[in-house]
Amino acid sequence: MSASEVRDSLRTQLWPVPLAAVVGALALGQYLPYLDKQLDDHLSDAVSGLLFGGGPEAAQLLMQTIAGSLVTVTSLTFSLTVVTLQLASSQFSPRLLRTFSRDRFVHMTLAMFLATFVFSLTVLRSIRSETSDGEGFVPKISVTVASGLTVASVVALVFFLAHLARQIRVETMMRDVHLEADRTIDRIFPDGGSDAEPDRTHPEGRAMFVESPVSAFLVAVDADAAVAAAVQSDAFVVIDATPGASLIAGVPCARAWSVEGDGIDARSRSELEAGIQASLSTGFERTAAQDAGFGLQQLLDVASRALSPGVNDPTTAVHALGHISAVLCTLVSRHTGPKLHADDDGRPRVLISHPSFEDLLDQVMTQMIRYALDDPRTAGRLVQMLRELCWVAAAGPRSVAIRQQLAPLRSAIATAELSTETKESLQRECDTVTEASAGAWHVS
Repeated sequence: MSASEVRDSLRTQLWPVPLAAVVGALALGQYLPYLDKQLDDHLSDAVSGLLFGGGPEAAQLLMQTIAGSLVTVTSLTFSLTVVTLQLASSQFSPRLLRTFSRDRFVHMTLAMFLATFVFSLTVLRSIRSETSDGEGFVPKISVTVASGLTVASVVALVFFLAHLARQIRVETMMRDVHLEADRTIDRIFPDGGSDAEPDRTHPEGRAMFVESPVSAFLVAVDADAAVAAAVQSDAFVVIDATPGASLIAGVPCARAWSVEGDGIDARSRSELEAGIQASLSTGFERTAAQDAGFGLQQLLDVASRALSPGVNDPTTAVHALGHISAVLCTLVSRHTGPKLHADDDGRPRVLISHPSFEDLLDQVMTQMIRYALDDPRTAGRLVQMLRELCWVAAAGPRSVAIRQQLAPLRSAIATAELSTETKESLQRECDTVTEASAGAWHVS
């Protein structure tokens, strides 16, 4: 697993940042009382006036109050987070949960609450009342810091509630998915990439099939590791499964040929198979690491769920189609499809499958033709999306694939449960799609 994949995995977990804060608070709670002892007789009156001035009993009561209240606040925060996740899953799409679980504001808020709780408990251990065995000790600096952390936690709670109210809005969720989809596209299909189609020809001879070792989703492919395995066995490899595809244990997911065409011997076959399998990162869910279609699928899920009879929210579907159109317009100018990777000598070694623009457009149109055409607004927005794509594509090669989507769209409009006037209006709007590719923008 590459560093970027590990980083992405950790960012979607709720525990790493709070755990680091707990460890830091534990260390600080041990060190500050020691520092208090060293500086107790050396602080000026001005500085001492700013610090906690109560006795051991007051300090213990304060620390106990802080610790108890922070446990309650932390439980409330976790409960609100779980409710938000449940709402996002049931109302919009289960695949939106990653967007919430990677929210840094939630991570930092939980970290603040748990750090304050652990720090208060740790400092509480160092407070001693005066007895016949020795003098009392109040770590003034530590207690003051705990009070400051408590005030900061209250402020953090206020901001967390405001942040949560904003995050559960569907517009915010779609914006976050859109931004993540753009980042994934920039990573997989960088702007300015070569428009030349990779040479997909492979050496002659019978292909060696590489089976998936597990049943899971293909999260990412380590191109460098796959190239190294191909070089070691002097082979050419094609990874047939695209990131985001579902792998089944024992079913082929890649093929390999000997570059020399004389076959791959048994030992090299074993090493090559192990090397290719090691280059495949798998997981129990799709991620945006290398999955170009994941962001689009999340937006499609939101649109489809919004159009279901149980939700009946066509406005959300129209907004989702707007984000989908923006993502596809970004892809129009990018070189999509499989990526060819060569060794250090420039010799082609590995072909990694990625979806083409046509594949992603078909993914969108197939689902939206099924769900969006029974509502006039979403049907009109779907036609408008094709018009926007044709305008961006102009007379380029992508405009042909976009216009090809008009035939099934017109057929679906003709059979949709819409009024005759609405159908005629939509058919006229379909005519403007072809005009847009010729540089004409019809204004109604």
